[in-house]
Amino acid sequence: MYEAFFGLHEKPFALTPNTGFLVQLAPYQACLNLLRVALDEGEGFIKVTGEVGTGKTLLCRTLLNQLDDARFQLAYLPNPEMNPVGLRQAIARELGVADAEDSDAQGLLEALHHRLIELAVTGKSTVVLIDEAQALPPETLEALRLLTNLETEQAKLLQVVLFGQPELDETLARPEFRQLLQRITFSYKLRALDVRDATRYLSERLAVAGYRGEPLFAPAAVQQLVHGSGGIPRLLNILAHKALMVAFGEGVRQVRSRHIKRAQMDTDGAQAFLKRRSPWLGVGMAAGAFSIVLIIGVWPWLERWRELLP
Repeated sequence: MYEAFFGLHEKPFALTPNTGFLVQLAPYQACLNLLRVALDEGEGFIKVTGEVGTGKTLLCRTLLNQLDDARFQLAYLPNPEMNPVGLRQAIARELGVADAEDSDAQGLLEALHHRLIELAVTGKSTVVLIDEAQALPPETLEALRLLTNLETEQAKLLQVVLFGQPELDETLARPEFRQLLQRITFSYKLRALDVRDATRYLSERLAVAGYRGEPLFAPAAVQQLVHGSGGIPRLLNILAHKALMVAFGEGVRQVRSRHIKRAQMDTDGAQAFLKRRSPWLGVGMAAGAFSIVLIIGVWPWLERWRELLP
């Protein structure tokens, strides 16, 4: 559509979690560094939380790509909404346990324990990465905690990294999960992007997509983009993509703030930010209301005054 017009060879703001487009922003790099250190230390539970669209899945897949296969045996669960048996079976399949589907609960647990010991003997640490962890049912979350009880005298046989929305924190704060909460030794909360983050985010993704030239997004457009998306990368991608379409439709070579505003008005997820008012707007509205009340209150006196005029 607009790729050739702007000198791109692919869409720079697609929503698929393509790790080739990961921008090494401070919050992302800090999160990845913490994850690698925690896994090197052999910690049992690690937690990463963030609002919808802040890049958790992209970070999870980046970590999968970065961990050394010679040191780590990985199990990736993108959809954890399953019962305890289903969780054990899914982990067993990822770890190469034979006949995981046909074993009973006790047999499956024993097979998992045996496989984890085999991997530990070869010098590998087993890591389970769970995306969308806020969807874990309570009984499955407890089953996951019990799995991490499998250990030797020197180390845990299983490490777990939970990637989830803030609802995960609410679940873990419940009294029945206090044992699990105490086992989370490292955690990280992803924040929204600010204007400086967004400027780098836009330029680097555009560069990966093949763009060469002057900044494609005007400074005012970047500010409007951050305001219109709340700094949430997924919404920022949607608005940036639509703004490029609008600019292309006008035949304009640089995205302006008006293009962002049009994209925002066309995006349901950004409507909440569109409706946010400046604090001075409330003052202006209050002053306007006061003026109206004042005029209404004074009107009878004005009429009476006019009657007394000669």
